[in-house]
Amino acid sequence: MRDPYQVLGVAKTASEAEIKKAFRNLAKKHHPDTHPGDETAKKRFQEISAAYDIVGDKDKRAKFDGGEIDANGNPRGFDPRAGGFRGNPFGGGGGQENADRDFHFSWNDQGGGSEQGFSAEDIFAEFMGGRGRGGRANRPTRGEDFAVAITASFAEGVVGGTRRIVLTNGEQIDVKIPLGLKDGQQIRVKGRGGAGHNGGPNGDVLLQVTVAPHPYLTRDGNDLRMDLPVTLKEAVLGAKVPVPTLSGTVNLSIPASSNSGAVLRLKGKGVPAHGGEAVGDLYVRLVVALPDRPDAELKNFAEGWQSDFDPRARMK
Repeated sequence: MRDPYQVLGVAKTASEAEIKKAFRNLAKKHHPDTHPGDETAKKRFQEISAAYDIVGDKDKRAKFDGGEIDANGNPRGFDPRAGGFRGNPFGGGGGQENADRDFHFSWNDQGGGSEQGFSAEDIFAEFMGGRGRGGRANRPTRGEDFAVAITASFAEGVVGGTRRIVLTNGEQIDVKIPLGLKDGQQIRVKGRGGAGHNGGPNGDVLLQVTVAPHPYLTRDGNDLRMDLPVTLKEAVLGAKVPVPTLSGTVNLSIPASSNSGAVLRLKGKGVPAHGGEAVGDLYVRLVVALPDRPDAELKNFAEGWQSDFDPRARMK
């Protein structure tokens, strides 16, 4: 047989969990029940199971890595043609008679490894939804989880909302988006996934949420931040200016002689309190903006303005 690591497509440094995952995926993909009458699929599945029998077993893996046994589980230097046991692709020895016997008998009797109670039979039972052969034929099995990706608006991420989604089975359900939701967060809706088998529980809906950006707001934890354009007159003399927030427009008092880059706080206008976390604030950064078109009056004022103020003095 080929190197079992190559058969499973994993590195020799792979963890037990990585090896188990690789076997599980390959076993489902190449299971003969999904390829009835396909001898190639049958042989491929036997090869996968044999490989897992070696590297999925901690003791056998150590012996294989140490050069004590070969890819068939035979001691190095042992010639099976000279007598003794023959390698069994399902583990445990038993000669050519066992290697050539009916696939399903081998499947149920020999398994495919026993790491922490895990065997090829577990894959078969999962694949068949609990309708497999043997002692576990009618055990309850959990239904499939449905993964759904959606994009929520920035406002939905901050204050929450309700979204109707379509599941992979065509069913439509309403899902509550909690306030304070972060970009990339997952929402689990219990019991609304695939139906369980033989009395097993239903699966869940796993909602992966991407929060869309906002035109002028950004989020910093539970606080919100924004840049607010103000006129030169408002910055110099001070004023009350309207500020759009997610809960409505509020008036912000700009102190006289405010500079561009100054940051003012609107308390409680950030992400609402949730899950034991305090309400956030909205931080407004002032950006002094000049008119888009030439302003003769402003030009005359600037030309006649007498001041020794040098904004670049700190750079010298």
